[in-house]
Amino acid sequence: MSNDHWWFFDQAAIIAATGFVTFALISDVGGVIRIVMAMPLLLFFPGYTLVSALFPDKPNDEYQSFDEEKTGLGNPLLVSGGLKPVERTVLSVVCSVLLVSVISLISALTPRGLSAKTVLPGISVLVVVLALVAIVARYRCPLDQRFVPSLSFFSPFFSQTRPDSFGHIDRRPYNLAIAVGLILLAASSGFAVANPPQPDGFTEFSVETENVTGEIVPLYKSSYNSGEQQELQASITNQEHEERTYTTVVLLQQVNYGEGEATVTQSTELDRKTTTVADGATQKQALNVTPTMQGSNLRLMLLLYENEPPAQPTADNAYRVIRLPVEVR
Repeated sequence: MSNDHWWFFDQAAIIAATGFVTFALISDVGGVIRIVMAMPLLLFFPGYTLVSALFPDKPNDEYQSFDEEKTGLGNPLLVSGGLKPVERTVLSVVCSVLLVSVISLISALTPRGLSAKTVLPGISVLVVVLALVAIVARYRCPLDQRFVPSLSFFSPFFSQTRPDSFGHIDRRPYNLAIAVGLILLAASSGFAVANPPQPDGFTEFSVETENVTGEIVPLYKSSYNSGEQQELQASITNQEHEERTYTTVVLLQQVNYGEGEATVTQSTELDRKTTTVADGATQKQALNVTPTMQGSNLRLMLLLYENEPPAQPTADNAYRVIRLPVEVR
């Protein structure tokens, strides 16, 4: 390591910042803070470390002379080494977009799918590996040719270039346009990270079934005794992307089936229970069923509502409905 310059400081700072930002994003930091923290990780760090590994030397314009006796050329050839600040910055952003896209595609093909918890660790590991490679590449580069970041590197778009053979040219307006384009790209990408598209949420509502055998029998308990209390196990799985509170209403209905339509002639509420289910969790409910009617033209209606049900619970106003034909002796 050289004691003259902290030539590795930018790579060390990127490694530390990558670890901090990744931990914060996985911890569900939201809002504007998430956008600001995500932009450098997605749009600069990967490409900058890659460019640093590929081009460890600083800009150096030298002229290579020719032998006029052999080539007949009287003018020397300009040979440029390394990258100028504008080139290094723009190339870093372009390479970052490409690398993040590749990692996202690979994550989408994995069993866990495309999500922040699969993409961010991949980007972080890639940045750390490329940063270490860049440090080694700079170390192997001659000291007088080694690229060392400076304050001038962070303002590459607004410096005026020296006059050339075509006269004095001020490239600051063009550089300013490039800077505005990069800012817009960073803002749009940061917004996409802060508001990732999610599939529509849903809730699974089911009842516990009995052991399946080779005989043709109902998979649920379909026979009850009038006036005898029994339990019916229901299961609620929340896939709504946030915690939800559900209320289950159990109705016993007497139904007449005619001309393909079911007409409810009598209905009574047997039980009502409320539960809160975390996102991605499954909650079981033990519903009390005490039939007050007898016959074979009966059915249990399990109506699931988000929050509080209306005054008159029906299948039309419920979020989820389960119909269970039953017989009560």
